[in-house]
Amino acid sequence: MQPAYLPWLGYFDRVLRSDLLITLDHVAISVGDRNQFVNRNRIRTAQGWCWLTVPIRHSKGIRQPINQVEVADTMRWQVKHWRSIEACYRRAPYFDLVASALWPIYDRPWTNLLEVIEAVNGVLFQQLGITVPTRSSAEMNVESVKADLVVDLCKAAGASRYISGPFGRDYLDQTAFENANIELSFHDYRHPTYPQLFPGFEPFMSVIDLLFNHGPESLDILRNGENTI
Repeated sequence: MQPAYLPWLGYFDRVLRSDLLITLDHVAISVGDRNQFVNRNRIRTAQGWCWLTVPIRHSKGIRQPINQVEVADTMRWQVKHWRSIEACYRRAPYFDLVASALWPIYDRPWTNLLEVIEAVNGVLFQQLGITVPTRSSAEMNVESVKADLVVDLCKAAGASRYISGPFGRDYLDQTAFENANIELSFHDYRHPTYPQLFPGFEPFMSVIDLLFNHGPESLDILRNGENTI
C-alpha cells in the first residue's frame, strides 16, 4: 500500500491480514487527487469532520516520488494539527494515553513527508499492538510500473498471495497473477460502528478517532468490522 498519514481503520485491518506490508513509497504522489491520503486524513469534530493535511512542496507538472516529497514548512503545520487534535479529542476517555505517545512527533521539525508518516504510523502500530513486518518498495529494486509493478513486487517478496484494496479490481490483471502462481484477493472492509465523542457516527475517520475513544479495545473493534476477502 502507499504510505498514508494518520490512516483509516481499513488500512490497519488489511495489514493485520498480511504477513508482510510493502510500503509503496517510490511511486509518484498524486497531487490534487481527491482519493489520495498520503499526506492527509480526517478527524471527527463536533460539526462532523475536518481534514488534517501535511503541506508539501511540489512543482506543477513534475511527478515526484513519495519518498522524496518535502514538507512545505518545518513547524507551523504541527502546531495546527495538534491544536485541532486537542480541540476534538481532549475530552475523549483515552486522550492522555494516546496523546503522550503522539506528541513528540508534533514537537519537532520535519523536512521529509515519508519520515513524518513512518514516525506517526510507528506509534499507531504500537498503540494497536500490530507487529507485521514492513518493507520499502524503494529498496526492492523493482522497476516495472502500474499493474506489473504489483506483480513484480510480490515476486520479489516471494509472496504466494496478494491482498489488494477494492479499487484493484479496476486495474489489476488477474491473468498476470495466475501466471506468477500468486493468489489475488480483494479486501472489502466494512466499517464498524462505535461510540464517538460527539453525537452521531462519522465513518472513515483516522484511526486516532478510535484510539482516543476506546484505547485498549481499539484493535478488537477494528477487527470486528464485516470484511470479505
